[in-house]
Amino acid sequence: MIALSLALAAGARAEELLPYTIVNDGIPASLTGFPGDAARGRALVLARTTTCILCHSGPFPETRFQGDLAPDLTGAGNRWSVSQLRLRLVDASRFNPDTIMPSYYRADGLVRVGRNFAGKPILSAAEIEDIVAFLATLRD
Repeated sequence: MIALSLALAAGARAEELLPYTIVNDGIPASLTGFPGDAARGRALVLARTTTCILCHSGPFPETRFQGDLAPDLTGAGNRWSVSQLRLRLVDASRFNPDTIMPSYYRADGLVRVGRNFAGKPILSAAEIEDIVAFLATLRD
């Protein structure tokens, strides 16, 4: 029981940022080395605590009160490649230094960071990959 508690506590700590390579306007390789799970990605996109639906709307008829500060996610898989989607989630400021979109997989050089997220990424590498997998399925 103690070992299980320690394992759960260790898993709850912020993960180390895994290295990645930006090529042109994207990150071509998966952060985890594996494709994400689109079903988990959909759940993350619709989670109101930290991700997309706060600012974006999309093809989610069952979800009330979708955001209107950012582009609609409908057709995101047509507009951006998997590589581009990944970089937009990792560090949206690469595309627009004045963006209000958080850099979900960065821990340094940030301003106005909530105490719970100081010094660690908002999302894990696996969560980034899950969201990328789901967004890539959103086609017109």
